[in-house]
Amino acid sequence: MMYLEQPPKLVLTRLFSAMPEEFRRRGVRSAWADANKGGAPVDCFIEGPAFDRDGNLYIVDIPFGRIFRISSEGVWSLVVEYDGWPNGLKIARDGRILVADYLNGLMEVDLQAGAIRPLLRHRNSESFKGCNDLHIASNGDIYFTDQGQTGLHDPTGRVYRLRADGRLECLIANGPSPNGLVLDREEAVLFVAMTRDNSVWRVPLTNDGGVAKVGRFHTFFGTSGPDGLAMDTNGRLFVAHASLGHVFVLQANGECVARVKSCAGPACTNVARNAANDTSAITESSTGSVLVADIAHV
Repeated sequence: MMYLEQPPKLVLTRLFSAMPEEFRRRGVRSAWADANKGGAPVDCFIEGPAFDRDGNLYIVDIPFGRIFRISSEGVWSLVVEYDGWPNGLKIARDGRILVADYLNGLMEVDLQAGAIRPLLRHRNSESFKGCNDLHIASNGDIYFTDQGQTGLHDPTGRVYRLRADGRLECLIANGPSPNGLVLDREEAVLFVAMTRDNSVWRVPLTNDGGVAKVGRFHTFFGTSGPDGLAMDTNGRLFVAHASLGHVFVLQANGECVARVKSCAGPACTNVARNAANDTSAITESSTGSVLVADIAHV
């Protein structure tokens, strides 16, 4: 992690809310934990934070197929539970809640019915490897990652764009574990966290709808790697690192100017900005906690 002029500013977090005991699945074995945690029991694994217009925070619980809403007062309520592994969640400008589901592809939440339905399950009748996260452009295009179990040993992870008119385009087909992703403010460059490469890729979008000159924007270290990404109004990239216990703030040139330190465990998996009060919400997945940090002066 590079800094050019001075060490990154340290920003501390505080606990906003942790999953209540009533929702924790203690002692329950899950196929997700068998595959991703070596069979170690997990009572939850939260990711995908996103704020709605009213300041409620939505998150997913991957191993048990659950989506929760957390009020601004920290009160948890179950929105839907279903047969799936919801991994990423975003809220569109029209209020639709979209989910990247590892088992089922892209999904859409029906809040009124308390249900979830498929939006896109496959490409040309071929199942996805395992969808991880998504980002919604201002024109309604949906960018999403198809991570599966890819890595440096098998760099075949994909990054897709689902156009608002229904066209599906593969932008990257050689990703070593593509994970979180976000567009820059001009929506001319896509940033993608490549977890097993322990880096963030910079993906310029071309005028003809393709990509060119893709490169590594920033390189990290650790037993895991960068996970969720977010962009602020100043063009700075927020990178949640799943094993270093921080969210790193990168300038447009890739320099790390701040590090937001977890007050809970090391698994900072996702970050969401709350523009209403200039704070960030961070999912710390190993403890099932949501942390908050003041970022107004970062």
